[in-house]
Amino acid sequence: MKTFAAPRESLGDLNAEAAARLIATAADIALVVDADGMIRDLAVDHREFALTGHEQWLGRHWIDTVTSESRPKIEALISEAMQSERTRWRQVNHPTATGADVPVLYSALRVGFEQRLVAFGRDLRTISSLQQRLIEAQQKLERDYTRLRHLETRYRLLFQLSDEPLLVIDGATDKVLEANRAALRMLDGGSRGLVGRAFAQCVADEASQEIDRLLATVRATGRADEAEVVLTPDGGRWKVSASLLRQESAWVFLVRLLRLGSGMALTAEQGPDWAAIAQAQPDALVLTSADGTVLSCNPAFLELAEVPTEEQARGETLDRWLGRPGVDLRVLLSNLREHGSVRLFATVLRGDYGSETEVEISACTTQGRQPVYAFSMRDVRRRFGAAGPHAAVMPQSAEQLGELVGRVSLKDLVRQTTDMIEKMYIEAALEMTRDNRASAAEMLGLSRQSLYVKLRRYGLRELGDSDDTDTSES
Repeated sequence: MKTFAAPRESLGDLNAEAAARLIATAADIALVVDADGMIRDLAVDHREFALTGHEQWLGRHWIDTVTSESRPKIEALISEAMQSERTRWRQVNHPTATGADVPVLYSALRVGFEQRLVAFGRDLRTISSLQQRLIEAQQKLERDYTRLRHLETRYRLLFQLSDEPLLVIDGATDKVLEANRAALRMLDGGSRGLVGRAFAQCVADEASQEIDRLLATVRATGRADEAEVVLTPDGGRWKVSASLLRQESAWVFLVRLLRLGSGMALTAEQGPDWAAIAQAQPDALVLTSADGTVLSCNPAFLELAEVPTEEQARGETLDRWLGRPGVDLRVLLSNLREHGSVRLFATVLRGDYGSETEVEISACTTQGRQPVYAFSMRDVRRRFGAAGPHAAVMPQSAEQLGELVGRVSLKDLVRQTTDMIEKMYIEAALEMTRDNRASAAEMLGLSRQSLYVKLRRYGLRELGDSDDTDTSES
């Protein structure tokens, strides 16, 4: 154990009072324990170490003041201190009335000739709290890392399984960073020589200048753009769509290639041209991925969403235009995953310039390598009139009232809720009094005249001459 080089000269003749002050100052808690483990005296720094119940420790065994798993450590501390001058520091826990244990780091030293020990304790709650926060931070980092790894795996799987040629291009050098299998087959015959080359060098000579111009335009404006070029030696025309994405501190292009004329159209022998039908459909049609990201849409949807081109809508989440952000899309996707289809889901479609359209949404799931959700949105403003679907008819139940959330203002919602509850109470009172309106008015705390006014308002009863007589009497 560490000692002073000349304790008598440096410390002088310390008496018991000075030694007690020195011990109490050096530790958060100090105990004087006899050879039997009985606490004879103690000192606690109340400013730094508020340990409730320590006043009753005098005359108790030290081992009885700690938790069950700490008892062997107390026994080892006492045994080591009695047999030698050197003892190891051991962490023990003291129980409290609140249920939270207080961790203390103890070391013991035998003093005097009466086989007594002095135990020095350090409060570990601050260190324990920091350790706990460190563990929680590490666990959070591990969860985030695992989540990012899963996201990356899903991204790469979707990227490689896509039937459309897709490329990721460096925003500064225009070199191909990644290409899926479809792009490799089309531009490079399936080899890996495409990666690392400038994109303009991988296409036909007559298309390279148009490709350079397209990438420069997207880089300058920051908005997606597209161009039609001849990419392959067979003379086939392709639509090249480029979007600018931020990746860490750099920018990359996501390039999508679509051969013109291939599309989803079927030949006359195979059946009707469903792509052309979808484009001409007066109802809004949207195709999304499993997470609600727009893959394709028809002009009717672009008109309701007030989006100029399909390219600007593609890649956005459908939640951007639905009336109750974070609610409607989650409900729709949940039902599609569970049931495969949704019918007549009422909501509001909000345009980018502030317009609002009452719509009914029906949706279904298409089967394939990756699930695709198809949404059909019908404008129902003509059905309900300019006042809206809920302006003329008061909701008759709590379920109908819940459908109004997100469509009408809170003021109107509160008024309609009040009307609904008032009508329900009047109906209950009339039923309990067997249609005795005088008793019902008394039960509701209304005058008969007020009750008759409300009956007319809610259309609950057609009042006869007797009602009018009662009204005039009141």
